[in-house]
Amino acid sequence: MGTCIICGTPVDGGHVCASHQEDVLFEFRGNNAAQLVSSRFYTGTVDGYADFGVFVDIAPGVTGLLHRSELDRRLDSLDWEPGDTVCVKVTNVRDNGNIDLAKSIRQSEREFRGKIILDGDGETLPGDEDDADADTDEEAPNPESTPAESTGDSADTDDVAIDTDDTASDAADAGSSTTEHDPSPTNAAADPTPAETDGDTAAATESTSDDVASESVADTAGDTTDAAVDAESVTDTNGTAAVAVADSDDAETVDADTVTDDDANPDSGTTVTALTDRVGESVRLDGEIVSVRQTGGPTIFELRDETGVVDCAAFVEAGVRAYPEIEVGDVVRLDGEVEQRRGELQVETEELVALEGAAREAVTDRLADALTDRARPDELDPIGDHDTVAGMAASLLDVAEAIRRAILESRPVVIRHPATAAGYVAGAAIERAVLPLVREEHARSDAEYHYIVRRPLENAVYDMDDATNDATQMLRDRDRHDEKLPLFCFVGAGSTADSVDGLGLLGVYGAERIVLDAIAADSEVSDVAEQVVTGDAADLSIGALTATLAAALNPEVREEMQHLPAISYWEHTPTAYTEAAEQAGYDAEQVRHLREAIALEAYYQSYQDKRELITDLLFDDPGGLAGHIAEQFRQKLDDEIETAQANLDRREHDGVGVAVLDTDQFTHRFDFPPTTLLLDELHYVERDEDGFLTVGVGMDELYLRSSQPLDVRAIAAAAAEAAPEADVTARGIREGRIEFLSGRREAAREAVIDAAVDRFE
Repeated sequence: MGTCIICGTPVDGGHVCASHQEDVLFEFRGNNAAQLVSSRFYTGTVDGYADFGVFVDIAPGVTGLLHRSELDRRLDSLDWEPGDTVCVKVTNVRDNGNIDLAKSIRQSEREFRGKIILDGDGETLPGDEDDADADTDEEAPNPESTPAESTGDSADTDDVAIDTDDTASDAADAGSSTTEHDPSPTNAAADPTPAETDGDTAAATESTSDDVASESVADTAGDTTDAAVDAESVTDTNGTAAVAVADSDDAETVDADTVTDDDANPDSGTTVTALTDRVGESVRLDGEIVSVRQTGGPTIFELRDETGVVDCAAFVEAGVRAYPEIEVGDVVRLDGEVEQRRGELQVETEELVALEGAAREAVTDRLADALTDRARPDELDPIGDHDTVAGMAASLLDVAEAIRRAILESRPVVIRHPATAAGYVAGAAIERAVLPLVREEHARSDAEYHYIVRRPLENAVYDMDDATNDATQMLRDRDRHDEKLPLFCFVGAGSTADSVDGLGLLGVYGAERIVLDAIAADSEVSDVAEQVVTGDAADLSIGALTATLAAALNPEVREEMQHLPAISYWEHTPTAYTEAAEQAGYDAEQVRHLREAIALEAYYQSYQDKRELITDLLFDDPGGLAGHIAEQFRQKLDDEIETAQANLDRREHDGVGVAVLDTDQFTHRFDFPPTTLLLDELHYVERDEDGFLTVGVGMDELYLRSSQPLDVRAIAAAAAEAAPEADVTARGIREGRIEFLSGRREAAREAVIDAAVDRFE
């Protein structure tokens, strides 16, 4: 019986419990695909590309396929080269030996919480191999070594090599370094003093001279007699090599009165944005710790100052938490060396201390002032000439400030929008503006997949199912990866009373919520959201509103926003928006193609953001892609309209034309188009200017489309009174959706039609 290396839970065989399988990176040393365990992450080597995906070698002779459908970007934009080491997830091992893979967002060992070696006989921890290597070294000491080196009881102060092979490889991957120095003449002549030990604690020895200062500190944590120490080389102001070994079990706190002079510091006044030009140099950073990730190698601290965020790696030994007293939210001073690992900047931590008192207050004030200056946009300049949008300028600037502040505070921004053409346009506009801000703020190349997330909703209601999914995800990220709780931005969704319970669940955990919509919000929503910004104009779309917001968020993308408002209207597009699209180079046909293409893609894989595909369509398409997809849209919709018209129940009711379609019997319910879009189009071709009502009736729900504005809640209430046994309830006023009991379908249908016709003028 073993224990889980993550949580310590007893494990019946192996080293990781079922709950933490995905938190560990496995190195596979077996020789058969059947020895792999599905749903685990493995290191692999890129073997080559094919039209349908990437082949990755998990081990010699054991190769899996990462199909292009599993990628979060286009295959040709993947920057892997043959021979690159990558992290992948084994999703399935087929009976014929084929291995199905998925791409891991985490692409380095330091981003996992542990590492395990898996071979045909079982699981082994890297530390176990380290112990075996150490035993071998003790049995066969180097005849030229000093007494201290051969006994392993002390570290020589001239030649430092205290890292085992596997620990060194882990440290190298994450930016830790162990350097062996040539002894100076002074120390070569000195008689080294062996360190003494009482069995539990290793003593520290220190020798100094005018030119050389070296220090060795043994790790005293636990009851272990063989302390694992990571030695790092630093250079003092005279260029003299010195060895510093940090005891990371006791994080030091620094007050303003105890801060050393700048002459003794590696650097003073360095900022994150200046690190690009400081690779290979020692620097000092003051800032806030915004996340802590324990990997199989070092501990990764994300540090934020007034200019940006950078990863800082601190290493004690493989998988051991460095500086355990340092937590998210602490204001710290960090000394280290700037490195570049796989194209990403990283600081190799040499010393990390928590600031207190006046020193902490000074840094906190500086960060707060910079945050306020950077978060508030200068102005809001509406796209097109829309009075309602212009009147919302102050509120939209508040929303823009909240989103930018979240980015600067390293809080993820989650955009929730309906899976419709207008919803995708609205969500993509904000995403397009935020992505460059995230890239500018965070040195990590994959930050754009962590700090800006777009999740489409099935409809405009944010119900408990959606909220439970979001709450589970954000709490998992908080507990596993020390991520801050996100800012949720609802665009074209969440503004009605149907969403109050879902929004309230997020509020229980303290997640910030913003509701942005083109229709007036129900009063109850203001009680469960920090900001509710809604318009109330018949000719305003959510796409038009968010295009202006995006331009305020990031003025550099303003030119890319000009055509988006026109795309979000199916009819009656305001002239100002059609003119803006034309000025941006999009004529009426191109706008229609884009609208239809987005609508078709919104239906398929509706819960996926489809970031790259939507980007290609809205911003990078020369015309061929949108036209190709729009052709499919029109063909599928026209075929369904023809079928629906042949099965319509047309009638006249008190002078109002009514067309009723049994959507359960006469539509392909699980294929495009969705019911809402089909009824929109059907109503458009069937309606009479004098008054017309289109009704789509399913098994336990119906949708209303009318040539006059209708109060869906009032209609549902009247129908419920007329047919009390049917439990008639309005469930989505934006979509004209009303629910009822399937056993009282006919009574509910007639009661709703009567109530709707009664409200025609």
